[in-house]
Amino acid sequence: MKAEDLRLLQKPLKKRYQEQPEAALITLKAQGQLGEGIACKVETGKALVEAGLHPATGGDGFLACSGDMLLEALVACAGVTLCAVATAIGVEVHGGVVKAEGDLDFRGTLGVSKEVPVGFQKIRLQFDLDTEATADELATLLRLTERYCVVYQTLRHPARIDVAFS
Repeated sequence: MKAEDLRLLQKPLKKRYQEQPEAALITLKAQGQLGEGIACKVETGKALVEAGLHPATGGDGFLACSGDMLLEALVACAGVTLCAVATAIGVEVHGGVVKAEGDLDFRGTLGVSKEVPVGFQKIRLQFDLDTEATADELATLLRLTERYCVVYQTLRHPARIDVAFS
């Protein structure tokens, strides 16, 4: 896709959202079905994923780990965002790899230590790109990818989450 094609595709959306801000408010949804044992089947829109315990918490390693899924969502969103930004600003990217790593201390998850937080303590996101872009172009590409990546921004500035039984 060329930058002009992307602009033409997004132009009517941007205009509509400027004129009707409420039209830009979309609720994304995810749903899971509790499974047998300690598992939850999640419909991703393209496939059914069954999540379960990580081996470090007693899982057998055959079910998807939700922590891995979070990192996969970050990689997917950052990769798509980078491609869109590169297209929009005219930086040619021939290919590449997006990697995410996250450090967890399972003592928190398993309640072994109340001093250890539950969740990722540090996440590293790395882009290995095949491009002839200059250092300045890469800096702009990275800055704009960070700015517009929904998952990255949600992790950096957590949304309020309401939890309830229905």
